[in-house]
Amino acid sequence: MVGPPGAGKGTQAKLLAAHYRISHLASGELLRREVAAGTETGRTVAGYLERGDLAPEEVVLELLLPAIVGAARAGGYVLDGFPRTVRQARAVHALARATGGVALQAVVHLRVSAPELRRRMLDRGSTAGRTDDTAEVIEHRLGVFHTETDAMLHFYEHRGLLLDVDGEQPVDAVFEEIVGSVDALVSRRSGEAGS
Repeated sequence: MVGPPGAGKGTQAKLLAAHYRISHLASGELLRREVAAGTETGRTVAGYLERGDLAPEEVVLELLLPAIVGAARAGGYVLDGFPRTVRQARAVHALARATGGVALQAVVHLRVSAPELRRRMLDRGSTAGRTDDTAEVIEHRLGVFHTETDAMLHFYEHRGLLLDVDGEQPVDAVFEEIVGSVDALVSRRSGEAGS
């Protein structure tokens, strides 16, 4: 699940995980949990999160590895918020292969306009108490997303895995579009593999 901050990745990832009966692995939630618990990892990433920067790749992978291995053995997962760069995408692919993980089926990109993203994140900051949803941090996070993630979207597009979804629709409509697109892609790829 890929999209800029505020695109609705977490909401849709939870719905997809429930629909397909697989795990929802959210890198942001794992990192925020570490910060709240005051762990060494949390202290390492706290400044990154406050500034709206990406946490160090090795830290995120260290947190995700046990969850990915367990979820893969249980039948699959929706990965939310990671990878964000081509390098991270390659690392996740290598990790899945090395651990006998579930092969990547689809990459869902939630497309949402910048004004709508700003509105959503400012609302979330005031209602959910997210300290990283301030106007200054939001602008920085959007810039980081495009700088770091646009190349990764092209990486997945060239591999025939990218599904571009209009994330400004109502939540149910976004979900229906994602499920329809994922099911069609998986069916098409299964048909190609069988021929």
